[in-house]
Amino acid sequence: MTALLRYQADLLVRSQRWLPPVILYAAFLGIGVQSGQPVLDSLGYTAAGLLPAAAWLVRICVTGEPDAAHACVAAARGPARAHLACLLTALLASVALGVVATAVVTLISDPASNGHRVPVPLLRAGAAGLPATLTCALLGAAVGALTNRPLLRSTGRAVPAMLLGALLAVVLTGSPAQAAVQGLVTGSRTGHAPVPLLPLAGAALLTAAAFAVAARLTARRAP
Repeated sequence: MTALLRYQADLLVRSQRWLPPVILYAAFLGIGVQSGQPVLDSLGYTAAGLLPAAAWLVRICVTGEPDAAHACVAAARGPARAHLACLLTALLASVALGVVATAVVTLISDPASNGHRVPVPLLRAGAAGLPATLTCALLGAAVGALTNRPLLRSTGRAVPAMLLGALLAVVLTGSPAQAAVQGLVTGSRTGHAPVPLLPLAGAALLTAAAFAVAARLTARRAP
């Protein structure tokens, strides 16, 4: 699996197809996050914006390989392992992007609650913001896994489904991403945000299930 991950990571970097989601995410943060804003509000915005970017990165990884190369890798390593490597590469790229964004936003934000009434130590804010970001990265990867091949092969169906799934994952009540982001927003009002470990665990379970379904379907549909 390590060799497959290295291969997929190299393919992703060399293709430069990662640029649009990364640039769009950076623009999203540039518009919505300003220096001196309350740190927990900014971290909630940062986490929520990562979810569609993670789904997009999954689509890039599962559709970017030439058909001939994909067939060779699937024959050598197995279609399920090859597809799983694509999904994990996208997830790791999303996590790396989220960690960098969370660190930068934490450092430039004001260590205070909404209204600047209650001090919020940056270390404590980061401890709440990073799991929220990871939760959104995981949910975004799950959405991408369930809205692209092998489940949806048509671009006309996959892209709208991916965008709708990403939106619902952020706003739907009961979603781990919604719970994690809402915890930061609520914490910005009170000055205390609990570490969203339960949403993170839920997101991890959902993502593992989505990856397993996608890998199994890939193996079944392989020639």
